[in-house]
Amino acid sequence: MADIVSLLLPFFGLILIGYIAAKATKQPAEALGWLNTFIIYAALPALFFKLVSRTPIEELTRVDFIATDIAATYAVFILLFVIGRLLRGNSLADCTIQSFAGAYGNIGYMGPGLALLALGEGAAVPVALIICFENALHFIVAPALMAAAGDDKRSLSRLVADIVRKVGLHPFILSMALGFAVAALHIDPPLAFQRLVDYLAQAAAPCALFAMGVTLALRPLKRIPAEISYIVPAKLILHPIAVFVALTAIGGFEPVWIQAAVLLASLPTATNVFVIGQQYGVWQERASATILITTVLSVVTVSLWLIVIRSGLLPLQLFP
Repeated sequence: MADIVSLLLPFFGLILIGYIAAKATKQPAEALGWLNTFIIYAALPALFFKLVSRTPIEELTRVDFIATDIAATYAVFILLFVIGRLLRGNSLADCTIQSFAGAYGNIGYMGPGLALLALGEGAAVPVALIICFENALHFIVAPALMAAAGDDKRSLSRLVADIVRKVGLHPFILSMALGFAVAALHIDPPLAFQRLVDYLAQAAAPCALFAMGVTLALRPLKRIPAEISYIVPAKLILHPIAVFVALTAIGGFEPVWIQAAVLLASLPTATNVFVIGQQYGVWQERASATILITTVLSVVTVSLWLIVIRSGLLPLQLFP
């Protein structure tokens, strides 16, 4: 238990420091802009490039792994969508944001730091693959469903062009693609460039977690949605279970890959869910509340998942 505390204390401690700093200094939300720019356009892309470019290319082409992980994630998404649409009678747009709240984890800001700290360098490749491909698919699914709901007024051609541009030019995707190219071509970048990438990568987790704490502080809890009763357990409990069952059912994956995927699936709702809701004017305050509540509760649930993973209680072959 002591090693779990030693892992999580600095991790969630950085979020808490950001939260306290925001409450104490009372800086406006705009003050966070340049830090978020540094995180999204420099620090995290450098980390993803570093993880991918230094990995053998055969490990980067595990289509079976990423397809299984995405299938499990979207099984949870579809389940929540059906509950919201058929059982609660929510609008298509509301169901879309609610489903993302239960299936879109904070894998970009929280995933790399926690997984590498808890599982070591062996978790680098599965973490990078999950972040790259899940984010790319989310960028496609969100505007597509919003267009179907009528909340996106762009023409079909404009919508498709914007989706392609958003996916193709996103810093995370570009850095991963560059890393793939370097790994495939066995390019050895200059030492000065490697040192720059290392410096930026080292800043990724601390800056991202601090910024997350600030963001939580700037979005006070105003409205708790009724849907929280099933979205929270879906995100923090059902999602990692679904990923674990799917990966072990398929089989053939390294233990650390399964552990990394389960750990990332256990993370709280991504702050991007609020951004999507804000962009379309749908479920904004309730998305903010969901992010805050899942983040607070994840201190307990992620701790429990780490205990299960590190103690060997997580079976690595569910089906013989």
